[in-house]
Amino acid sequence: MKKNILSALAVFAFGLANAQEVKYGVKGGLNFSNWTGDTEGVNLKYKAGFNAGLFADIKMSDKISIQPEVLFSLVGTKVDNYTLEFDNNEITGDVNFNTAYIYVPVMFKLYVAEKFNVEVGPQVGFLVSAKSVAQIEGNSQKVKNDIKEIFNTVDFGVNFGAAYDLDQHFALGIRYNLGLSNIGKNEEGDSSKVNNSVFSLGLGYKF
Repeated sequence: MKKNILSALAVFAFGLANAQEVKYGVKGGLNFSNWTGDTEGVNLKYKAGFNAGLFADIKMSDKISIQPEVLFSLVGTKVDNYTLEFDNNEITGDVNFNTAYIYVPVMFKLYVAEKFNVEVGPQVGFLVSAKSVAQIEGNSQKVKNDIKEIFNTVDFGVNFGAAYDLDQHFALGIRYNLGLSNIGKNEEGDSSKVNNSVFSLGLGYKF
């Protein structure tokens, strides 16, 4: 983890030292997230969330920019007819798994047209919270649990995306985050892996 963070900082420092222009901005948007990996037998569905944060647009040339970001992001998944334990009893219902991360992506942007760019870059995430919200079958009661202890605190991934500059300030973007690390803590002898999978739509504003 330290090696990846140091590498990202080195890229950021190199970009600042060699930049033609640096602009700062804010961004926000919608997430559509799910879990992938060893999820056979579980009816997972995409759930909506949001992201918001800050970025720096470091222009290296007319066609290439580096964009480090710091984002707060709500992701997770939904499960229908899931059975979980509550007060030493098993209950069945529809469950939302809500996880919140601070994500730090470093995106490398290539302008393939005057206002249109494609982007790719690594991302590290730090878990802020994890909760389950279950709608019990047969009544309106909701059961909420803090489940942060069953998740790993760091998540690594890679982002792919594209963006279009509406003008010199506003830009619309779409991005996919492919999770590479196991987000759940495994018991001894359990080698299963679950990864985050997140589509994002966003609007950014450069000052």
